[in-house]
Amino acid sequence: MALTRRQRAQAWRGVQYGIAVAVALVVAFTADWGTIGRAFFDLEVAASLFPDVIIIALRNTVVFTALGFLLALALGLVLALMRLSSIAVYRGVAGAYIEFFRGLPALLVFIAIGFGIPLAFPGTNLDRTLAITLALGMVGSAYIAETIRAGIQAVPPGQVEAARSLGMSPARTMVFIVIPQAFRIVLPPLTNELILLTKDSSLAFLLGTTLTQQELAQFGRAALNEVKSLTPLLVVGLCYLIITIPLSYLARRLERRFGSAGMPKGAEV
Repeated sequence: MALTRRQRAQAWRGVQYGIAVAVALVVAFTADWGTIGRAFFDLEVAASLFPDVIIIALRNTVVFTALGFLLALALGLVLALMRLSSIAVYRGVAGAYIEFFRGLPALLVFIAIGFGIPLAFPGTNLDRTLAITLALGMVGSAYIAETIRAGIQAVPPGQVEAARSLGMSPARTMVFIVIPQAFRIVLPPLTNELILLTKDSSLAFLLGTTLTQQELAQFGRAALNEVKSLTPLLVVGLCYLIITIPLSYLARRLERRFGSAGMPKGAEV
């Protein structure tokens, strides 16, 4: 007798559960749990990382991310307004900037900022924090600009018409009516951009550092070379999750409250 659609769906779910259980059993019985425990869960090594991993590495990661995001937000807003400008030159410059930095790996941007600027301008010695902020800001601004542009275009035209009918100038309408509503729309994807910048901050190790300037990734790498254990990687990974999980929860809350204007990173509008 032929199965109904519901029965076929239930059978397919059963097959998927069976495959998942089989994979779990294979991993459970073939993995060397003793070696894994010694490599990743050495409590003595983990304890030796504190409090430096929190006081130095986690703090620096948060500072670098916050500074980079603020620069990216400010620059992204300017770029979004330029993309919507009636002046072709502004649109062209903003479009070229956005496509350029969305097309480059963040790693190359860090190298270009950290080593290219001193070579191009002899005698220039960029502060490390400034170099990291510039690199994160320039990478993030290209994506944030498109997100903000989508938010501005999503504001109902009636809001603009109502403001203009009250005698507001185009500039005042944009500043006091359109942009506040646009930011309300794009809050969820902006939160996701903050998470991505948090992870991109790990590229700061390319620019060299002192002990007091280490972020999480570099701190874990240095500890890994010192203790010859993989436990520092686990600790650093947990510290990243301390930052990103609350941000992910915040993004979901904002999506439920304001709706999602989310675009995947790099998506065109």
